Amino acid sequence: MRTRCATALVALLLLLAGCSSGGTDTGGRITLRFQSLAWQEESVAANKELVKEWNAAHPDVHVEYVQGSWDSVHDQLLTAFEGGEAPDVVHDASDDLADFAYGGYLTDLTGLLSPRLTSDIPRRSWETTTFGDGIYGVPFLQEPRVLIADAAWLKRSGVRIPTPERPWSWNEFRQVTRRLSGDGKYGVAWPLKEPVSATLNLSLSTGGRLFHRDAHGKVTVRFEAADQVVPRTVHDQTGTDHSAPASTLGSGGSDTLPGFFGGKYAMVPLGFSYRQQIAQQAPKGFDWQVLPAPAGADGLTQGVSPQTLSIAADSPHKKEAAAFVDFLLRPRNMVRLALGDWMLPTGTRALADPALHTAKDGWATGTALAAHLSPAPAQSVRGYPEWKDKVATPAFQEYYSGAIGLAELRHRLEKDGNLVLARYQR
Repeated sequence: MRTRCATALVALLLLLAGCSSGGTDTGGRITLRFQSLAWQEESVAANKELVKEWNAAHPDVHVEYVQGSWDSVHDQLLTAFEGGEAPDVVHDASDDLADFAYGGYLTDLTGLLSPRLTSDIPRRSWETTTFGDGIYGVPFLQEPRVLIADAAWLKRSGVRIPTPERPWSWNEFRQVTRRLSGDGKYGVAWPLKEPVSATLNLSLSTGGRLFHRDAHGKVTVRFEAADQVVPRTVHDQTGTDHSAPASTLGSGGSDTLPGFFGGKYAMVPLGFSYRQQIAQQAPKGFDWQVLPAPAGADGLTQGVSPQTLSIAADSPHKKEAAAFVDFLLRPRNMVRLALGDWMLPTGTRALADPALHTAKDGWATGTALAAHLSPAPAQSVRGYPEWKDKVATPAFQEYYSGAIGLAELRHRLEKDGNLVLARYQR
């Protein structure tokens, strides 16, 4: 009887081990689960091809590709971490990592990554995944926000075309959009369904920081003059100049493309990766171009939250997972991932690849902006997801729509926002 019970217990333990984040097959082969958030067809293909190449070259460490979704990744990962079922290798974005890092769900990668990888990615990118004294993700893809413009419309208007060397100022941008508007057409359309990251990241160009950390590490929100330039520009273009339609404020980027192709808007501020949709969906003969976002007191500086690869703290095979991450992010492979996602790689060797410096589809403009990309203001702020969802998003939406004024926006961001952040800093 005791022997049968022991045998049953061993079988149960083996079954439970097979359900964990990573495991070892009965033949001694290690299995790693890699959850990818790639969603564009080219990107999914590139990720799956790299997994296939790894498996062919590493028969003792098999990687299982798991498809995730950006729409639900935070809640999905939190549930997986708390339930002990997280994938070994986690694809996410740097502004989503703080709570997971401080919560003990992610592995400190210090000492696990190869010197080649750590030296190839600039320090400013590593800052986006550094929390306390540890590094909890490898930043590998980043996306500046740019202006996608109707090239023929701008040429007909005679406005000065901005370049990374001579960008528009925010004031000049407002003047240009007024000049381009009229007869039911608009100089710009702002798709601000998710207004917070766009506003905060673009505000770095004007010297805005919003989040301020004191000597004791406590973070408070201060909505100062430099933070107000970008939101006031959007507000005034919509409500005063009528150079931007109010109807797109609640839209996502893709929602504005039919109007853009139809000649309703001269420009749309979008993430760099939207070029893929535009290249695929634009009507035959439609001439579009990529322009840098406006510049402020701090030039073209712009906040970004790079896509990241992390290793779950519960993974029993951290060294093998780190080796797989290193393989995915070899310069040649990082270029493949960047091309698949139509984004910029963080690695300096990958960024120098000629394929990312062509005039076609605006690649050269994007790579010219890479040196100006900085960590997004909220990178290391604990409680940022709650602050964004409960305070900042509704406040910015109401301000942009004209429902509240600048004073009320400031009140909500600061008073209500600091109450939320205080709960995470006790």
